[in-house]
Amino acid sequence: MQHRRAAAVVLALAVVVVLAGCSGISPLPTPDAEPTAEPVVTAEGLSWNVTVTRVIDGDTVEIRYANGTTETVRLLGVDTPETPPNTVSPGEFEGIPDTEAGRAHLVSWGGNATEFAERTLAGTEVRLVVDPESDRRGGYGRLLAYIYVDGENFNSLLLSNGYARLYESEFRLRDSFATTEATAQQERVGIWDFE
Repeated sequence: MQHRRAAAVVLALAVVVVLAGCSGISPLPTPDAEPTAEPVVTAEGLSWNVTVTRVIDGDTVEIRYANGTTETVRLLGVDTPETPPNTVSPGEFEGIPDTEAGRAHLVSWGGNATEFAERTLAGTEVRLVVDPESDRRGGYGRLLAYIYVDGENFNSLLLSNGYARLYESEFRLRDSFATTEATAQQERVGIWDFE
C-alpha cells in the first residue's frame, strides 16, 4: 500500500511537471542567458524577429520575442550622446569641445537621437541580429545587437544621420561603421555640425 501511494505521488508530480512545460510559460532570462526564442541562422549571425516595446534612449531599447520573453538591447557599435547634462562626455565625440556650448550641443543631439529611435522603432517589428565576432552582452548585462528595420541596419542609420559616434569595440561591421561615421563627420551631419 505504501509503495502504491509513493508511486501515485511520483506520477502526480511528473504530470504537474509535464503540464507546466506545455503551458507556454517561459522562464525569465538571466543577464547571461541566451534568448529563449529559437533563432534563425543567417550569414550575419543569429537572428530573431522581435517587437520594440520601449525606447530607452538613442542606443538602448527593450524588445519582446515572439514567445513573450523580454530583453534590454544595447545597439552594437554605436554610442549616442547622453541626455542628462551632467553625464555627457564631449571628450568621446571628436571635435566637440568640453565647454558649456559643446555639452549643450551633445545633450540636444542625445534628445534628437532618442526621438529618432522612438519614431523609427517604437512598437515596430524588427530583426534583431547578434554578431558572432562581438561579445554577446555588455557591461550592464544588456544584449549587444544590430537592429534591422525594413532591411536597413538601424545602428548604421544612427551614424549616417549624425545621431551617434562609432563605439570602439570588436564587431563584424566595424570597418563599414567607421566609414559611415567618417562621411558624417566630413559632411558635418548632426552632432558633427558644431561651430
